[in-house]
Amino acid sequence: MKILVTGAAGFIGSKLSEVLIARGDEVVGIDNMNDYYEVSLKEARLQRIANQDDKQLFRYIKLDLADREGIAALFASEKFDGVINLAAQAGVRYSIENPLAYVESNITGFAHLLEGCRHNDVKHLVYASSSSVYRANRTMPYSIHDNVDHPLSLYAASKKSNELMAHTYSHLYRVPTTGLRFFTVYGPWTRPDMALFKFTKAIIEDKPIDVFNYGKHRRDFTYIDDIVEGVVRVLDKPATPNENWDGKKPDPSSSTAPWRIYNIGNQKPVELLDYIAAIEKHVGKKANKNMLPLQDGDVLETYADVSDLVKDVDYLPSMSVDEGVGNFVKWYREYYGV
Repeated sequence: MKILVTGAAGFIGSKLSEVLIARGDEVVGIDNMNDYYEVSLKEARLQRIANQDDKQLFRYIKLDLADREGIAALFASEKFDGVINLAAQAGVRYSIENPLAYVESNITGFAHLLEGCRHNDVKHLVYASSSSVYRANRTMPYSIHDNVDHPLSLYAASKKSNELMAHTYSHLYRVPTTGLRFFTVYGPWTRPDMALFKFTKAIIEDKPIDVFNYGKHRRDFTYIDDIVEGVVRVLDKPATPNENWDGKKPDPSSSTAPWRIYNIGNQKPVELLDYIAAIEKHVGKKANKNMLPLQDGDVLETYADVSDLVKDVDYLPSMSVDEGVGNFVKWYREYYGV
């Protein structure tokens, strides 16, 4: 297939691009290379793809989703079979400080992608949603069949908006769309603003780490390779209408339109202190912990019910946190030479 991957210089997008070209897909990757975190890391990810692209299947184009005319021209000229949208202004914490930064990229930019799919016969749009949409929910594990109308940050609201916008296009224009609610993705090449990166860096440099909620958070940490395999499996199975959908008892995860939502998580929540212990083990040093209360906008636990993903695409994430953290620490030491 010919696939558009947005956010191709990002943590997930770069790994996904590698996997797609390895199986023979042609990939056009776009990224605006913004400076939310160090651009050199994004450039290194793109170079990593190029180093593995023996058959010249990957092309990178610097382009912003907010560029309406640029996105329209890209779709018209390339005629993609599938689109995977991983580009977004990331970070729950940053959205509390800079909420308007999320509207242009995550909402306006997504609308431009939907228009591109609508007018160019794209067979399937797969897009990143987030576990953040569940934030006010208290029923565990989080289920795609539960209502998620109470987001607690503009980042979460923007992701819920994507799901609603996608449904409209699936209903009106029959564009097959699938949203994936990612749960705390981690692994080599992750973003510097993620806890794994910050904790590892601080421990190696003998600096203290801030541990909120006194380390009693539980997170459904999901390894990057597991995430990418799930994305590819979903891409290969375009969303179809749910013929049993009942408007009197509406299921939030499906529709009479070709539209679906899935959770993609490890389904094994880990306490933050245990996560830190795994980092300490692989770094070979104890952390100097600054124990703090719960942050505003944060939640005590995330826990994904992935039974629908297992049923529909026969896939369940499997990487243990201990092994995954070990892989990250090894990469970090090699990449930064420490």
